[in-house]
Amino acid sequence: AHTILLVQPGANPETRTYSDYESVNECMEGVCRIYEEHLKRRNPNTPTITYDISQLFDFVDQLSDLSCLVYQKSTNTYAPYNKDWIKEKIYILLRQAAGHTDYKF
Repeated sequence: AHTILLVQPGANPETRTYSDYESVNECMEGVCRIYEEHLKRRNPNTPTITYDISQLFDFVDQLSDLSCLVYQKSTNTYAPYNKDWIKEKIYILLRQAAGHTDYKF
């Protein structure tokens, strides 16, 4: 389902951004990419970035706001979901991807 990701990294409302995705899984991958970009900025000379899920979840918790709006076809509306829901969906996604080599834990 179409999913809109709302991100506010800092306390300042002007840091708010949004992005949209074709599915919840794509959106969760987008959250992981945001964290990976954050790590790359903090470690510009490190050729390979690795992290574990607890570090990713700490990052999510440190954001001032992170939420998703997921399209509900039955009601033609968007339902809001919070950080805990997002972390649960990321956990499921990464657990499913653990068999693939593109993800490092």
